[in-house]
Amino acid sequence: MPYLSLAIWVPIVAGLAVLAIGRDGRAAAARWVALAGALAGFLVTVPLWTRFTRGTSDLQFVEYVEWIPRFDVHYFLGVDGISVLFVLLNSLVTLLVVWAGWEVIRDRVAQYMAAFLVMSGLINGAFAALDAVLFYVFFEAMLIPMYLIIGVWGGPNRVYAAIKFFLYTLLGSLLMLVAFVYLYNVSESFSIVDWYHVPLSLTTQLLLFVAFFLAFAVKVPMWPVHTWLPDAHVEAPTGGSVVLAAITLKIGAYGFIRFVLPILPDAARYMSGFMITLSLIAVVYIGFVALVQGDMKKLIAYSSISHMGFVTLGVFIFSELGAEGALVQMLSHGFVSAAMFLCVGVMYDRVHSREIAAYGGVANTMPKFAALMMLFAMANAGLPATSGFVGEFLVILAAVKFNFWIGFLAATTLILGAAYTLWMYKRVLFGAVANDDVAGLSDLNRREFWLLAVLAVLVLWMGVWPKPFVDVMHTSVVDLLAHVAKSKL
Repeated sequence: MPYLSLAIWVPIVAGLAVLAIGRDGRAAAARWVALAGALAGFLVTVPLWTRFTRGTSDLQFVEYVEWIPRFDVHYFLGVDGISVLFVLLNSLVTLLVVWAGWEVIRDRVAQYMAAFLVMSGLINGAFAALDAVLFYVFFEAMLIPMYLIIGVWGGPNRVYAAIKFFLYTLLGSLLMLVAFVYLYNVSESFSIVDWYHVPLSLTTQLLLFVAFFLAFAVKVPMWPVHTWLPDAHVEAPTGGSVVLAAITLKIGAYGFIRFVLPILPDAARYMSGFMITLSLIAVVYIGFVALVQGDMKKLIAYSSISHMGFVTLGVFIFSELGAEGALVQMLSHGFVSAAMFLCVGVMYDRVHSREIAAYGGVANTMPKFAALMMLFAMANAGLPATSGFVGEFLVILAAVKFNFWIGFLAATTLILGAAYTLWMYKRVLFGAVANDDVAGLSDLNRREFWLLAVLAVLVLWMGVWPKPFVDVMHTSVVDLLAHVAKSKL
């Protein structure tokens, strides 16, 4: 069975079907078709987990079909232990986002649902593509649905935020295309796997590193090219913020792991100090920036930048602990950031404000919501037995082994994360009921409860028993680091 093609095209076809059905204003039918399409898109990815062979770094579920023979461009798909988990994460988050917008979105429902479904297929394509042209098509195409989601259903400054998001990511990726063309001229192939064995001088690798860095650093986003993210998060609708934080940021880090480390191992080692420095700035400085935010979504957005700094730090330490910690942190952040933005969305739907000052005493009127949000706040702060702790602990452990002071600076995120997350939680949920808006709040309805409960189970599962996730990625990580270790530096 072509499981990867199904993971890509089932949600895209479902999205087009939703558009066709919703043309005459049948919002209810569009919702049901979108939910069915999102569920089908998730179910076709389940065999990627159940049938995945552990203990090997070989590519699995490979599909290879000629596309543009003249230029040796192929429809070449495959996953290993590094990429397979992100296809599953993306498909699950898409299902949750479609479900989350069920009663909330009332304007252009079909177009809203279709945008998420189409984007889900394109993101799966980026994670599964092993041909550079195919990867580039998926990588660029996913900008369009997100641009529309922010620009059409976003807040008052949505057009500014959407254009800023689009220009940042587009300009960064144009240099990546130049790098692809150069590598094709050297290897006469667009196969990413073939590029792993192309001998390149250090000077050439450094130039290509700059091209890839600009593309992927914007996506992560790393400091100082992070400024588009808070604007995009604040203006995006809840579903847009969830996908942006939980999925699209991961493509930047995935790009470093899939392209930079194996194709440019000498440059990766040569520039590791630079990458570690930028990562630590993101972890520490952005943590302090998050402390002073008065907007909940902006605070969580800066929190995401800080947590993704942990990912790039773990990748460029070049140790098993660091790389596996980075991947676990990416998955955990997918669960926790999605949950945090959904929690903010629950309150925004009722009060229509994201400002921390507009709330206070929410726990008095929404006890179920307060309990679940407490779990996610603790996970965001890296509490043991939650998924947020596992990735951070592994990266800090690897960083201390690499250099004590780097590990020490990285560990400050545990203090800063607890400070900004719990301070926000305290001001929003504890204390006396602040105003009539809070006094009139109703607790979670059935749909909201089960949405958050699914994420709560995943956060606790990964926190208590991360072994199934680590087992999938371990051999691929070891093989990747062995490849990088062969570099001349």
